[in-house]
Amino acid sequence: MSSGHLAQQVAFQRSELNLILGLYGRMVAAGEWRDYGISCLKDAAVFSVFRRTAETPLYMIEKRPRLRHRQGMYSVIGMDGQILKRGHDLKTVLRVLERKLIRAVE
Repeated sequence: MSSGHLAQQVAFQRSELNLILGLYGRMVAAGEWRDYGISCLKDAAVFSVFRRTAETPLYMIEKRPRLRHRQGMYSVIGMDGQILKRGHDLKTVLRVLERKLIRAVE
């Protein structure tokens, strides 16, 4: 992998952001989430979700390409740092948050 040193940071692709922002929009509409932040780091891209602007994130959706061949590069991490779901398919990993949306709407 000679191009490894060219990639300064990991970022979400447009298709990944579309999935995440679709869920984000539904959660905002349900009154569950209010703000988000995106961090592009050397080894991970992180989408953090907040209930209020100046607090710790409720959830972090991470993309870590280095874990691609192991547990999967996508994970959803809770406020306490616990990994709620990890896998190879972003849509499948986001389902752990979709279930919370269904409960919030009911």
